[in-house]
Amino acid sequence: MPLRPFPLFVALFTASAALAHSGVSNPAVKARMHAMMQIADNTKILGAMAKGEAAFDADEARAAAAAIAAHAASVPTLFMAEEHDPKSEALPAIWQDFDTFGQRSEALTLAAAEAAGTIETEADLKPALARIGGTCKSCHQDFRKPS
Repeated sequence: MPLRPFPLFVALFTASAALAHSGVSNPAVKARMHAMMQIADNTKILGAMAKGEAAFDADEARAAAAAIAAHAASVPTLFMAEEHDPKSEALPAIWQDFDTFGQRSEALTLAAAEAAGTIETEADLKPALARIGGTCKSCHQDFRKPS
């Protein structure tokens, strides 16, 4: 996956997620949105390092990847109950094909956990970020309303 479109994806995701949070009344949907925002925020840390906007710091990169893995691991549980809110970006396809949704969440968890254990140099960052971003994109294209 080319890295250039990924920073734009992160920026758009973060901006749309921030707007989506205002006015959400369903606590279950708020919890899901919070977890997704944490994933986006930590992905943004990795993206800033990969683009050279922030200095590369292996410890910070591994911590961000570990946080992504932890939040991604919670996603299936957060979505288990079919909860709705007008501001939610979750598509009904999540509950219609929950097995695939869970597998994609697991793929993100594994990609981020691997990154958390292997990012040592700046050269390690871009391929790790590409794997993380690819898993996000594959899930969003089928299970998230377009922004």
